[in-house]
Amino acid sequence: MEANHRDGFSLTLPLMSDDNKQEYNNNGLSTKIEEVESNHSPQATGSTSFFKTCFNGLNALSGVGILSVPYALATGGWLSLILFFAIATAAFYSGLLIKRCMDFDSNIRSYPDIGERAFGNKGRMIVSIAMYTELYLVSAGFLILEGDNLYNMFPNDGFEIAGLIIGGKQCFVLIVALVILPTVWLDNMSLLSYVSASGVLASAIILFSIVWTGAFDGVGFRQKGELVNWSGIPTAMSLYAFCYCAHPVFPSLYTSMKKKHQFSNVLILCFVICTIGYASMAVFGYLMFGTRVQSQITLDLPTGKLSSRIAIYTTLVNPLAKYALMVTPIIDAVKNGFPIPWFLNKRFFGLIIGTTLVISSVIVALLVPFFASLMSLVGAFFSVTASIIIPCICYLKISGIYRTFNCEIVIVAVTILMGVAVTIIGTYTSVLDILVNMKM
Repeated sequence: MEANHRDGFSLTLPLMSDDNKQEYNNNGLSTKIEEVESNHSPQATGSTSFFKTCFNGLNALSGVGILSVPYALATGGWLSLILFFAIATAAFYSGLLIKRCMDFDSNIRSYPDIGERAFGNKGRMIVSIAMYTELYLVSAGFLILEGDNLYNMFPNDGFEIAGLIIGGKQCFVLIVALVILPTVWLDNMSLLSYVSASGVLASAIILFSIVWTGAFDGVGFRQKGELVNWSGIPTAMSLYAFCYCAHPVFPSLYTSMKKKHQFSNVLILCFVICTIGYASMAVFGYLMFGTRVQSQITLDLPTGKLSSRIAIYTTLVNPLAKYALMVTPIIDAVKNGFPIPWFLNKRFFGLIIGTTLVISSVIVALLVPFFASLMSLVGAFFSVTASIIIPCICYLKISGIYRTFNCEIVIVAVTILMGVAVTIIGTYTSVLDILVNMKM
């Protein structure tokens, strides 16, 4: 199966490019990028500048994780910030390893290509499953986030249909799903991609609005918090890891760059800026609400204040655009990976798949309406696996350095061990939290 069929829209196409002649085809992929991937031309060069690549990288790293870092800090205590910076460093290093893997083989154009170069078709399959499952669960998390924040803004008792009582949050989840569904049916994703590209701007607006609420709207920064909460460390680690799950996009950013030798500097700049942003939100949020901060800091904001409403409305708008971009790679993978029934055309088959994905993600959001626990699971298992463990293992195999013992292999091994520890401990804690919450 060709690489371009396996890779999704948001994982192959840079948000901004210097090539103004690129147009979107019916699948939402740019024709030029699609041709490059299908032909695997080693001589192909990108056209995106350093600063636009930085912008794309910042948008990839800026996500809904910024809403949960205050809760993560409150769960683990002040000392858990050490783990936060350790995870950020490991994620940055694994990003560098992705670049090195691509330098070894110019035919590598996408993240699954790295898995295939290292371990053949099984490697591609493992990488693809990790990517698509992560995208699917994050899309379900978007629905939970929307339902929680809308219910916080407009509390209601829900309604009853044929004896079935649908609560307020569940009601909003269903409404949001109905609003999102037509965007999943779109052939051309260019408009949504530009809205989604405002991720870094949205994060900045949310951070500024929350700091304003604390400084000028009567909340203050008077909470002291706890130095460390050992029982909350696994959840804190998992949520920190969720903030750095953009690695599947890095091969596309690297391929699109005009001056590829500058990609390391792009990673440095993007990780420094995003880490400062995440850390600032964590610290300010913890100082504002202390140990009682909720899984999404927007749920703690006074809804009567303008700054709070700006933060909440910004939080609500971005996932509406990002949802379709999240599930489109899954739709493309299913369409190209399974035979289309003879009585359906490809367009209608895609509509059925998209609708099924929305319905199934609604079911997940209704059955597991615990944003922090679900995102903790995503962070611990899928984000750490895709963003830390897989790049390290693939680099060992592609480079062949595992045959010798030196400082580099020690660093890679330590990074893998840290990732495995976070995966095991964090996944166990997250699944346990979900099961406990479901029984309540």
